[in-house]
Amino acid sequence: MAETAQADTGEAGAGKQPRSVRVVLLALMIAMMLAMLDNMIIGTAMPTIVGELGGLEHLSWVVTAYTLATAASTPLWGKLGDMYGRKGSFMTSIVIFLAGSALSGMAQDMGQLIGFRAVQGLGAGGLMVGVMAIIGDLIPPRERGKYQGMMAGVMALAMIGGPLVGGTITDHWGWRWSFYINLPLGAIALVAVSAVLHLPKKRSQARIDYLGAALLTIGITAIVLVTTWGGTEYAWTSARIMELTGIGVAALVGFVFWQTRAAEPIVPLHIFRSRNFTLMSVIGFIVGFVMFGATLFLPLYQQSVQGASATNSGLLLLPMLGAMLVTSMVAGRVTTNTGRYKIFPVLGGALMTVGLFLLSTMDTDTTRFTSGLYMAVVGLGMGCLMQITMLVAQNSVEMKDMGVASSSTTLFRTLGSSFGVAIMGALFNHRVQDVMAERAGALGSKVTESSAQLDAASLAKLPEAAREAYQHAVSSGTHGAFLLGAAVAVLALVASVFVKEVPLKGAGPQAADAPAGGEDGASAKTPVTGAV
Repeated sequence: MAETAQADTGEAGAGKQPRSVRVVLLALMIAMMLAMLDNMIIGTAMPTIVGELGGLEHLSWVVTAYTLATAASTPLWGKLGDMYGRKGSFMTSIVIFLAGSALSGMAQDMGQLIGFRAVQGLGAGGLMVGVMAIIGDLIPPRERGKYQGMMAGVMALAMIGGPLVGGTITDHWGWRWSFYINLPLGAIALVAVSAVLHLPKKRSQARIDYLGAALLTIGITAIVLVTTWGGTEYAWTSARIMELTGIGVAALVGFVFWQTRAAEPIVPLHIFRSRNFTLMSVIGFIVGFVMFGATLFLPLYQQSVQGASATNSGLLLLPMLGAMLVTSMVAGRVTTNTGRYKIFPVLGGALMTVGLFLLSTMDTDTTRFTSGLYMAVVGLGMGCLMQITMLVAQNSVEMKDMGVASSSTTLFRTLGSSFGVAIMGALFNHRVQDVMAERAGALGSKVTESSAQLDAASLAKLPEAAREAYQHAVSSGTHGAFLLGAAVAVLALVASVFVKEVPLKGAGPQAADAPAGGEDGASAKTPVTGAV
């Protein structure tokens, strides 16, 4: 086994991965796409689902249950992989995700669908973490950059193709196939991983930190509910939001306290002693904050103000996602060839800040070409940051902490997206309602009293004056949201400046010259723990 591992490592060092590794990587990309594609597809199918199952008042829980389960289980999957082996935990997460998908497709009422979506989310929490951690096991950090483009491509494909695929499936096969479509893809990934991936089996004698897991789950659940309900279901100053905030803060403080005493902590706090790991967690949070806010408000602006079709909403993001894909591929190649990476977080933070500021200048007269250029600038920035954050975070910890490093980075990005959608959404809604009241008086207030976001059909039914007022209101709302995003992106730029460029171990002309230890004493040995 050791000889095979060395042979595979040598071949990787030559830049040619053995066929078995490529098969595993394909399976990992399929699993990653399943995790990212699901909510995109379901969003398009939701009107049809509500029409058949009813329960409109519980609609938001179909998404919230999935998000909560994913966020809460992410750190647990990472730790389980570190303790008991990556392959077994990853395959288990795939099975749970597929079971949740099958059950969701068979749901007979909204309550069942919400419960089964939570099961699906539990599995999804292990998919992304498993993909990142297994790649961390198989591919040396220096070589890992080459696969950034592949992962960015999967992300772009999910964001662009999700709404299109969801609409097509719902129209021709029915909404249940929005869930069933996961089964054949997941089965392919499961069979490939089972047959080809061979990693050393682990069996930790330590017990799972159940108290830490409970505290972390309660804390994450409370915080996500605050960001989901605040300003929509309940006022930000309401008793329910205050209670959830108090519970969330208390649970997370208790979690941090307990992690210093647990025999096998869920999130070992020593990983945050690495400056680079802490900075990558901050940058990942900001990338999640900005990216999901942008993907929410850009289609809304282009549909409401520029008159674009909602059917092709995913294609509206093509300039941003295309730029992100190209930049990520270039950044990966340069990192692999030179071993240098600090320039990309700095450049990414600067481009993302400038791009969001440009987006904040859009008004009712901005052309689609101009807005496309602005989106491309944001995409260039995100392309420099998306995968580099994970690469540097993994390079900053010892191999035994690869799982928790991957899960923690993923969790911070997930929490960032929750906060981004909530805070930018609250700012947007508040501004839209104010401008509608100013420009359309009582009619404007009535139009937006239930929601500041109108679909194309509702917008077309408005009187001309109200429609023009709404277009100005949406333009003003997106101005505020993107200006906030630009201000937050400045923090990513500042954090990037303090990143310490630690040599990446692995193949390459400079590999032999790299120091034996990683940052702050973390091991930076070539992370191949087994053979494929």
